[in-house]
Amino acid sequence: MSNHEILGGRVQLFQRPNSKYWQCSCSVGGQQYRTSTKEERLASAKSFAEDWFLGLLGAERTGELVKKDAPREITFADVAEQFMLEYETITEGERSRKWVEGYEIRLRLHLLPYFGDMPISQITEGRVQDYRVHRATQAGRQPKNAPKGYIKPPSRSTIHDEIVALRQVLKTAARHGWVKHVPNLTPPYKSQGKIVHRAWFSPNEYKELYRATREHAKTISPRYKWNAEQLHDFVLFMGNTGLRPDEVKLLQHRDVAIVKDGATGERILEIEVRGKRGVGYCKSMPGAVRVYERMLARPMPQPQGRLRKGEEPPPAILPKRTDLLFPGSNLKMFNQVLDKAGLKYDRDGQPRTSYSLRHTYICLRLMEGADIYQIAKNCRTSVEMIEKFYAAHIKNTLDARAINVRRSAQSRDKYENHDEDDEY
Repeated sequence: MSNHEILGGRVQLFQRPNSKYWQCSCSVGGQQYRTSTKEERLASAKSFAEDWFLGLLGAERTGELVKKDAPREITFADVAEQFMLEYETITEGERSRKWVEGYEIRLRLHLLPYFGDMPISQITEGRVQDYRVHRATQAGRQPKNAPKGYIKPPSRSTIHDEIVALRQVLKTAARHGWVKHVPNLTPPYKSQGKIVHRAWFSPNEYKELYRATREHAKTISPRYKWNAEQLHDFVLFMGNTGLRPDEVKLLQHRDVAIVKDGATGERILEIEVRGKRGVGYCKSMPGAVRVYERMLARPMPQPQGRLRKGEEPPPAILPKRTDLLFPGSNLKMFNQVLDKAGLKYDRDGQPRTSYSLRHTYICLRLMEGADIYQIAKNCRTSVEMIEKFYAAHIKNTLDARAINVRRSAQSRDKYENHDEDDEY
């Protein structure tokens, strides 16, 4: 076996009898290291060995050199498991189970396959940016009527939600002392996203929608008549309350009360809401009262089965206090009505969903000049969110008299010279 030494004997080169490649070894930090140069020529092997040795010295000085007997560094998968254990326990009763499951899904489907075996200290800003690029090249949820061969990447909000989950895991590592600090995960090139107006129904489109659901309830077969009538009332109820779809799904009759508003003298609904933001309250528009009274008087559907001769069908049962306002899901029927009426997509190509009815309520209130702070309180959201996503309708709340203030001609003459033909 041939042997050579370089760098004053600090690096040894040797060649095993059964290999054509040169091997190199050295001692750094009290540890012995050995690797193959993958080179057959001695000169090339010496050059590789020098670079390799100097790289080990640099890693030792910066603290990046992993010693053979050092304990295994904790990985992203280990921290993610600790995060889910803590998050589910500490937020119990404050976050819904579905919200917690969202973190589990993002970790399992996207973050763990990419970062799972990576040491937590190696997750830097650069690696997170690589992850963004990686996700942008994958296919997201495809539009229903997408042209053949079109592949839509995941939306910006989808990737943002995954980065939020990643940040939560890194914060867990920082709290336990596994990393010194949490890297900056803000997007380097898109610090401020484009303002996109959420899909909603304009006043005329909203009128078309509830007329379409009313006609649908009149013409449908008796078997589905109850569901169609519930769908019609759902559209009107959402448009007059601004509730979130998940809040309406949890709503029971005992959570709704018909009251006379002291300020306006009109009958409205006072609703105790349970949903994304915990327990809150909502005051409806007067139009929701008639809709709710109609729902109270609508008997619940009863399984009839096959009736024997002379046997009467079971008596109709009105809703109880503990019954849900909208049991089951009429999502499929709702989409059918939207498609038939040509209202499924807005002018920007965004698909309308049941959430669009909440957006419609907010937009219509803004267009009528309602106070944005009171809308935010009634919808259990923030003024910032309303200004960001419904800015197209803020123009109705602006006071031109307060904006277009001009000094008198006499006061302007004191500070500036202008021609008589100048316009102001």
